[in-house]
Amino acid sequence: MALISRLLNRFSPSGGLVLLFLSITIGAVTGLAAVAFIHLISLINNVSYGGLAEMFTAPGRFWFVLVPVIGAILGGPIIAWFASEAKGHGVPEVMEAMILRGGRIRPRVAVAKIVASALCIGTGGSAGREGPIVQVGATFASMVGQWLKLSDERIKNLVACGAAAGIAATFNAPLAGIVFSLEVLSSELQVAFFGNVVLASVSASIVSRLYLGARPAFTVPAYVLNSPWEILLYTFLGLLAAMVGVFFIRLLDFLENLFDDRVKIPAVLKPALGAALLGGLAWFYPHILSLTSIFPGDSRLGFPIAQNIPHIYGSGFDFIDQVLKGQAPFVLLLMLIFLKPLATSFTLGSGNSGGVFAPALFTGAMLGGVFGHMLSWISPGFPVSIGAYALVGMAALFAAAARAPLCAMLIVFEMSNDYQLILPLMAACMTASYFAQVLEADSIYTIKLSRRGIHFDQGHDLDIMQGVRVEEVMNADPITIGSDESLADLFALFQETHHQGFPVLDSDGRLYGMVSMQDIHRTIHDIDRNRDHKSKSLKDILVGDVATTDLVIAHGDEPIWMAIRKMAPRDLARLPVVDRETREKFVGIISRSDILKAYQVGLMRKQHDQTMRERMILRPESDVQILEERVAPGSEVKGKMISEVNMHQSTAVISINRSGEVITATSDTVFAEGDLVTMFCRSRYHNEIRRMFTGS
Repeated sequence: MALISRLLNRFSPSGGLVLLFLSITIGAVTGLAAVAFIHLISLINNVSYGGLAEMFTAPGRFWFVLVPVIGAILGGPIIAWFASEAKGHGVPEVMEAMILRGGRIRPRVAVAKIVASALCIGTGGSAGREGPIVQVGATFASMVGQWLKLSDERIKNLVACGAAAGIAATFNAPLAGIVFSLEVLSSELQVAFFGNVVLASVSASIVSRLYLGARPAFTVPAYVLNSPWEILLYTFLGLLAAMVGVFFIRLLDFLENLFDDRVKIPAVLKPALGAALLGGLAWFYPHILSLTSIFPGDSRLGFPIAQNIPHIYGSGFDFIDQVLKGQAPFVLLLMLIFLKPLATSFTLGSGNSGGVFAPALFTGAMLGGVFGHMLSWISPGFPVSIGAYALVGMAALFAAAARAPLCAMLIVFEMSNDYQLILPLMAACMTASYFAQVLEADSIYTIKLSRRGIHFDQGHDLDIMQGVRVEEVMNADPITIGSDESLADLFALFQETHHQGFPVLDSDGRLYGMVSMQDIHRTIHDIDRNRDHKSKSLKDILVGDVATTDLVIAHGDEPIWMAIRKMAPRDLARLPVVDRETREKFVGIISRSDILKAYQVGLMRKQHDQTMRERMILRPESDVQILEERVAPGSEVKGKMISEVNMHQSTAVISINRSGEVITATSDTVFAEGDLVTMFCRSRYHNEIRRMFTGS
């Protein structure tokens, strides 16, 4: 990497060419990592339930309890002592790195994630392999970006490439990898960004196909839409998937909270406790199934061990294939709708390592299979393809859990290679995603971040608002009006100030309500309609009679994004700010203009942090330093574009602060009097540049 960095410094190729080369490289390396990871899982699984189980036959089916616990005992220290980011399903940690750390992830996370996840999944942990590979690909990409000292935005770009490559390589689904990165991680589409993600995804998919083959993950019969009216049934399946998806999200979150806060044992032992609970569940439910009409082979009670691994272990893709062909019994499918989320929550909630993508697909297939069975009983004359509903259910439940309907549609389409069900997939996935959003604001990937106070929402700049609190930008001394003053006084205040609303205080100075021009118009309209009050004067009506008292309030210690969310549903222009302890104690007001100011504050802080990081990077080279110079009235650069100023080529303008607004410098940016210009240059040109800006 040091050699590559020196070559970049010497030849200075275009940024697009560098990112193109890096995205292809990251995709190929992630593809190789995925192949190695899949083979490692298979090796551990074969040793655990094949070789060792044949050598030590005494435990019998109790082997299904012992093996996951042993895997967790081996993996627990790696997570607890080596890289805590390897805990759980990985994607939230990648999102957190993109929000708070400019895409920077510690290199050791990749090694820890591969080993811990392989031990977990290979020994029976109920988790998928896609989350770990997403995190491994993102970590490698971040590592490359940091070694080459790229900017935050370019590191984030590479991290998204690594994540897309992880999905593409794991599922042999390049389109789904691209959309996963854009829909789940970045929430926005840029042409340059999109191109790099495509290259990484294609590169990873090619490598994966070279070693794992080009066959789709599932071989399913050719299903068709029997009637246009059947779309309504698939839409209803989407509603059911939304409810089950929210159940999955909340169950996993509950057990993560339980293990984090309530289970008072060392962190290194918590995965083993979760594995023991998983093993107990795997031991128990097949006995229940054997008491029903399920055949012994379906209950997995038989021997040898390697051929009767419980359905809830691992990713469950083998059993999904059986369900998609309509060959699984109803009672088993019904039980697994609840058992698989519980098993995954035991595994990941306790701190073990693995993904949630595959468990979500598994649960959705079970739900769709149950739905198909019920339809075949209700309407025996209607041609029902149980496997078709299972296939659509897979996509719908992942769409509900991850809030990624487009990715869900594409992943199932690419894994099955069946285009006939694209319309049902669209209907079910969009319905599931929308109604899951209504039932639960957070997805399975963001709920953990929300508990930490980190919010990853639509748009790129929500992270800028994370560190700005309401009390920093609110108006702490706004114009107020008393509740016992007349409407005539209020109208005069509107005329005098040209404001659109005021806080209303009672006689003790406590918050009574809010009053706006809309309240006045509504009151005048009511007076005109009511003949008995024609003679009533505005002086006879008190402000307290027309003020809105059912208020949406903000607190000073809240981040700005929370105030934005409170204002959005009702399109409010301002919020009163009250003391958290005493709700009636009025401390200020925050308006839309204050939120714009907050954005500028957040932007300046982010720019400052980035400048400090660049300063730390440049510090080892003693000949380079950071300068901040203000454009003086007699400056020779005043009124000129950056490209017109004769500065040495080693000098670069980082940013310009103009009246509190941070401007990203480009070659055609014009210097104005009073601008505070941040730049770096070689020390020998320091005095020359200072004279240019000060004019002396």
